[in-house]
Amino acid sequence: MPVMADRSPVLRVITSAARESLKPLGVAQRGRSRLWIDDHAWWLGVVEFTPPRTAGSGLHVGAMWLWHDVDHLAFHVDAVRVGSESFRAEDQFTPLALELSRQAAANVTALREKFPALPDVARYLASRPVRRGFLWDGFDAGIAAALAGDPDRARDHFERVLREDPLAPWMVDAQEKTRELHALAADRDAVTAWVARAVHSCRSKLGLDPVPLSMS
Repeated sequence: MPVMADRSPVLRVITSAARESLKPLGVAQRGRSRLWIDDHAWWLGVVEFTPPRTAGSGLHVGAMWLWHDVDHLAFHVDAVRVGSESFRAEDQFTPLALELSRQAAANVTALREKFPALPDVARYLASRPVRRGFLWDGFDAGIAAALAGDPDRARDHFERVLREDPLAPWMVDAQEKTRELHALAADRDAVTAWVARAVHSCRSKLGLDPVPLSMS
């Protein structure tokens, strides 16, 4: 999800609308892009005013777990997806952009309420139905369970990841990390240190400021 400069009238209208709804919540725009970030140290609320094939915008809001240690924004939990609204003129598109921005703000608030602390994240991730082939579901649930002090449940999630057939290089890498975490699962401090290193690295790759982490 690269951050690209966009000087179109669409972006100008979207940015103005987003500033009205998102900025008061402390959500920050990524440069001059369609992306806005709600920073919670070890996870992000991510808002993208998605560009359609023609002029206009849709909306995608979700959460990203920074222990993935990647150099791009991602949606690990979806809050909402809204189809594209077309741009024909500024006066026609402005109320549509304002409505998208209000929906974005409502979903940012909903994510904050859903994930106020690590135990809430662990409960949510553990409650999701098992989806074969969705390797990251087990990875995330295992990390959250280990951080929350439930090593048995963490190992169950990690073992689910390890049962997947590694059909691509990224899956091999994910399973290597999972084996490491499986071995650490009973040592909450060791898992916390592993996650802290991954989060600090991810924040650096994303150009986010270093912040103190409280995995609780």
